[in-house]
Amino acid sequence: MDRVDPAVTWLLDSEDPSILYLTLTEVLDEPEDSEEVEAARRGIVKGPRVQALLSGQRSDGGFGVHPYKKWTGAHWRLISLAELGIPAGHRAAVKATDQVLRWLAGGSQEYRSDRRKNGLWRVHASMEGNALGVCSRLGLAEDPRVKQLAQSLVEWQWPDGGWNCDDREEVKHSSFYETLATLWGLVEYHRATGDKDCSKAARKAAEFFLRHRLFRSCTTGEISNPEWLKLHHPLYWHYDILQALRILHLAGMIGDPRAREALDIVEKKRLSDGRWRPGGYYWSPKGRVRVTGKKRIVSNVEVVDWGRNGPNEMITLNALRVLKASGRLR
Repeated sequence: MDRVDPAVTWLLDSEDPSILYLTLTEVLDEPEDSEEVEAARRGIVKGPRVQALLSGQRSDGGFGVHPYKKWTGAHWRLISLAELGIPAGHRAAVKATDQVLRWLAGGSQEYRSDRRKNGLWRVHASMEGNALGVCSRLGLAEDPRVKQLAQSLVEWQWPDGGWNCDDREEVKHSSFYETLATLWGLVEYHRATGDKDCSKAARKAAEFFLRHRLFRSCTTGEISNPEWLKLHHPLYWHYDILQALRILHLAGMIGDPRAREALDIVEKKRLSDGRWRPGGYYWSPKGRVRVTGKKRIVSNVEVVDWGRNGPNEMITLNALRVLKASGRLR
């Protein structure tokens, strides 16, 4: 692929060094030691989105709220930082992971103790999955707490290849939501360590999605959820076909024929100017307001403006990534 493509030109003109760096290295295959790539990489930590995500950090590594608070807690900020290519070992990001790891290690043991029913672990595996992916990206894969996350996820995997938090005993089918982030975490951990158990678990999880062609019922063939065919960013714990394709690419399985239909859908969503726009949102700069009794509760506040009008940089970048990986772009 070359720089004359209008979407590539647009991304290269981005004010965000993360977008520039990822476009140069993953779309255009520019070498890491080129002056342009090195300049973009050095600028990542000063980029507007990275700076917004790190703003307000406290001495404990967190941001003054529970690490899982949507979307201002450390857990969610770290996912976005990893997606923006923040370098391994970055001091502020590593400090934030410590709060997340302490939360998962300290607060989850009692919760997990009674979550096994009919031989299946019914847990919010996406929590550990996202944390595992982030820590692996940041160079923390050898931390004993991170190793424990990986081992637990392998142990909790269901026979069909996924994970599910539904505690109803009759539920025996994995959740797309709990499985996607967990697959990402296992892929990143395997890439960082070469762990064979995690590689095997990741392949089983990827097969789970491919068996469903990423968005169809494996029994009826019908579309499981129309929202999954829309494009979003950030996904947080949600699911759509573009994010699934992105993670299947990281897992080395985007070339499977069962991914073609999802790729077709993403390709057809390309605008006439070569870019992609969101089909929906899970975030808002003002958050979501609900009233409970006399209390006015605001949730789902996002500290970054990811773009709500017109084409979206991250969605366009991810679409180009998966189409290039599948051989659909010159």
